[in-house]
Amino acid sequence: MFNHFHDHHARRFAAGEFGHGHGRHRGFHPFHRGGRRERVFDQGDLRFVILKLIAEKPRHGYELIKEIETRLGGAYSPSPGVVYPTLTLLEELGYVRVAASEGARKLYEITAEGEAVLGEHRDGVERIFARMSEFGGAGDDARPRIIMAARALKLALRQRLARGPIGEAETLKIVAALEALVHDVERS
Repeated sequence: MFNHFHDHHARRFAAGEFGHGHGRHRGFHPFHRGGRRERVFDQGDLRFVILKLIAEKPRHGYELIKEIETRLGGAYSPSPGVVYPTLTLLEELGYVRVAASEGARKLYEITAEGEAVLGEHRDGVERIFARMSEFGGAGDDARPRIIMAARALKLALRQRLARGPIGEAETLKIVAALEALVHDVERS
């Protein structure tokens, strides 16, 4: 029965029937160019992106999310609710395996079967990554870089607040820096 399950899902995977194509991420198109929307990921593309990134080097799910966001210039970040089920599917199909595990954190590496699938779909995978590079650069559009910088600031603040109490002097310093930043952005 498992072999039937595996064969059935492997055929569907190769045919492009699995991947992200669910919910708000379906047909991702963060930019309008030339009066039309452009997609980065079509249905099923994300599984190839994840597989290719794992082929480059073993990665954790969180690292995959951040790498995709970085390669898209901050314009898109796949949700954990999309990435982790895709990793589970890739593992069930035998395309990746867990190389190491620290609690719930799993380090995934590609298998020979996964390498073969990438090889069979090399041209399509290259096209997906070319689209990602195009969106990541975004031409003259500075929005992705600004979005990434804002997210980095938010993360830095969250991490500092999580470390514990902040003294009055440090609070004044952080608030002054943020107020100056707001003022600079408003003047630009």
